[in-house]
Formats: sequence, structure tokens, C-alpha cells
Amino acid sequence: MDNCENPSDEGASVRVYDAIKALAFIGDLSMGQPTDHSLRTAWLAARLGQAAGYRDADAETAVEASLLRWSGCTANAPEFADMLGDDVAGRAAMLAQRSDWTRPFDAHADVKTAISPLARIHCEVSGEVARLLGLSQSAEDVLRHIFEAWDGTGLPDGLANGAVPHAVFVVTLAGDLEIFSRVYGLSQALTLISDRAGARYPVELATLVVAHARSWLASLAAMEPARIDEAILTPRMQAMTSAELVADVIDLKLPWMTGYSRAVACAAADCFGRLGGAKENRAQVYVAGLIHGIGRAAVPNTIWNTPGTLSAAAWEKIRLVPYWTSRAAGQTGTLAPAAELASYAYERLDGSGYFRGLGGPALPLEARILSAAVACVALGERRPWREALGAAEIAQWLRTQATDGRFDGEVIEALIETQPASGQATRSRRQITRLTAREIDVLRSISRGASNKEVARQLALSPSTVRTHVESAFRKLNCSTRAAATLKASALGVL
Repeated sequence: MDNCENPSDEGASVRVYDAIKALAFIGDLSMGQPTDHSLRTAWLAARLGQAAGYRDADAETAVEASLLRWSGCTANAPEFADMLGDDVAGRAAMLAQRSDWTRPFDAHADVKTAISPLARIHCEVSGEVARLLGLSQSAEDVLRHIFEAWDGTGLPDGLANGAVPHAVFVVTLAGDLEIFSRVYGLSQALTLISDRAGARYPVELATLVVAHARSWLASLAAMEPARIDEAILTPRMQAMTSAELVADVIDLKLPWMTGYSRAVACAAADCFGRLGGAKENRAQVYVAGLIHGIGRAAVPNTIWNTPGTLSAAAWEKIRLVPYWTSRAAGQTGTLAPAAELASYAYERLDGSGYFRGLGGPALPLEARILSAAVACVALGERRPWREALGAAEIAQWLRTQATDGRFDGEVIEALIETQPASGQATRSRRQITRLTAREIDVLRSISRGASNKEVARQLALSPSTVRTHVESAFRKLNCSTRAAATLKASALGVL
């Protein structure tokens, strides 16, 4: 599916700032925060940088890192779910420093040791995101050390004082001010910040926050979103980038979804082209397929990984996925039209879908194609609650659904014709790394969550051979974690 005919290089490209805003939206949902948290944090970081006498370039670095601070949180969602149960609510409690947020770690020797591998995943992925977006090396460095502390007790490397990029502390302080003031009120927020001065961040920066916080927050509260955009839009964020990066970050949340959003985009765009759709609309269908899962970040992994029937409460969370994607449409600039179309991904022609429950003439051709493509691609992939279906089974299921009025029959027939034969997955178009075919096979399996032993069984290799291939692939990709390797390999067209 990754090798579908490119619908339009221009149509799949978006402004870096809009891609970043989409990633910030995803990150805020993943961390259980309001969807403007990262934007507000970036504005506060800009003010703090100016108050600290930063040069423009350094202030811009703090802004960019603030927006992308949570871009690595889909990558470690599986591990957080294992530790916290609810990865979304658990991380919200962690950010607010709730008194009981560490309770799930009681079985571990200490919280820092338990959380250290998760911090490394996050930092490596967010740094890679900055690199892929073409941001500065300084922004990448900040994100790769975003959880370090002034006194050396931070993560992932335990750096201290001057060894930590200084903008890390600006971003951390801005984030703490935004969260603590919202959750506890300004007075308690400033107390919490003062208590952490000299440990989490340097005293002089904390002093600046205490002095200016009231006026900064008042100005921010009165500011329209467009003015916030103007204040935090850096020159580097006015360049163009690929919308595929947003899809890859979305899919990192669940290893079994690796490559899913790209596959949906290709299937939908190819189907639209087969039906004679206009080129400019085809590009929008493609991008909508890429980002249709934005709202998935709001749902805990424990729900997605449920092997049996979901409870009514869990289903309510699932039904809100396209709602959150629709909300993203109001916050992602040039991505807005595609995001709005993407929010129709689970509607059905007979009105039985969600979240709007629209049907018939209310669903344009693009929406009918997207919803069918989402279902078609999902059926061909293994899920925790079922095995993958073969091409013939998928075609039969889709045709039955069309007969019952849930999908457009013409769309279904065109979609079936676009699907590759079972087992004929395509190889990468771009072999620009030195990865061997076997390394790609191994990487593809581990990217979907398989352990080394499982990969060995799947590929009829010894566990030691698999380990050698993994180490070689990671070395060639300059990565040390599965999530970062997956992201980089996806961007290179290897997966």
C-alpha cells in the first residue's frame, strides 16, 4: 500500500507550522491536556525567553521545542499503558504532579528507574520529529534532553547545569506554569515552581516566572488564537514538509497500526482516482486518509488492546475519536479542510456511523470513499480482537455491507479493484539506507510490536540472528529504540 501512485507531491505537502500544530494537538490529547496546552506553553516560553535576554534564535528554539515537547508521547504510550493502565489519565496526573500519580510504580524499586526507558523513547522520537521537520539542530538537541533537570536528577541522561541545553528549562518552566496555574490556580502554581527552583530549573529563571506570571497569563487569556499564531510562528516553521510525518506519529501509539494511516491514504486516493475524481480533491482525500486517526490519541491503549467486546463506556470514548479529529480541523491551518474530511472516517451511508450519525446525501463522495477505505485496510490487518482477513473475505464483507446500505456500492467495487492480491505487499520505493532485505523484514516485524523471539519464529531465524539484525538496523538508522527506528524507517519509505 505504501507504494500507491503519489496523488500529488504538492497536495501532500503542508506548512511546517501546520504539521507542528497537528502534532501538538495529538500530543496534548495523549497527555490528557486541553488541546491548546502546547500553543499556550509556546507563547509563555517566548515571553520567558525574552525576559531572560535570549537572542531571537534561542527564543525561537524554545518556542519550537514547546510545540513539539509531546511529539514523542505516542511512541511510549504502550509502555505507559503497561505501567499506568490508563496512559492518558496517568500522564495527566503525572504532569499535574498529583499526590498519587506514582502509585502504579509501587512495585518498582524507584520511579526514575522505571520511567527512564520511556523517557529515552520519547526524547529520541521527538528529536527525530524535529529533524524530519527541518528544524534547527538546537531545537533537536533540546527535545532530545527535554526531561533533564538543573540538579542532574532528570532523564534520560542525568545531565546537570550547563550540560543541559538552556532552553530545556525555559520550556519546562513554561509548561509547569501553564499546567499548575490551570489546575491549582496562580498562587499555588507559583509556590510549586518556587519549590522546584534550584532543582528542576535554575533559580534565576524561576524568579522571572514568579515576577511576570500574573501579567503573562492575563495577556494570554485575552489573546485570540490568530494572535498567538503570529507570536509563535518562527521563520523555520514557514517552510513546507510532508504530511506523512503526522500519520507516522499517529500510528506509533499502537504498534499493530504501523503504516496503517499511509495505507488508508493510498487506498482512498487510488479509489478516488479510479472513480474519476478531480486531482485537487484527490490530494485532499489522500491527506485526510493520513490524518484520520488524530483523535485516536485521546483513547487509552487499554481500550484499543481489548481482545473482546468493549463496554458501553469504552465505546463512548471510541465514538469521540472523529470528534477530536474534527476539533483538530479548527487548529491546524492549511490542514483544516483535510482534517474536517478526515472526521467523516467512521460515518456510514445509512446513518449508523459516528460521531455525527450522518448518511445519504449528507456524505459527499470523498467521505464515502474514506470511510470505506478505513474499513477495508483495517480488515486486512491483525487486531487484538481478530485475525487479518484475506482479500476474498474482505471483498465479501464489503459487498455485504454495501448491500445492507452502509457503504456506497460503486465505491466498494472501485476500492476492491485497487487492492493488491493477498500476500503481495510491496517493497519500498526508496532504498536510500543500506538496510538489507532481511534487516527490513526484521524491522517490519518489531515495528509492529513483535519480540525478538516472535520475530525468530515468524522468519525461521535464531533469536541471536534476529538480535544481530536489529542491532545492525538500529546502527544504520542511528536509533536506539524501536519507536524511533519505526518512525525513521517509515519516513525513509522502508516500512
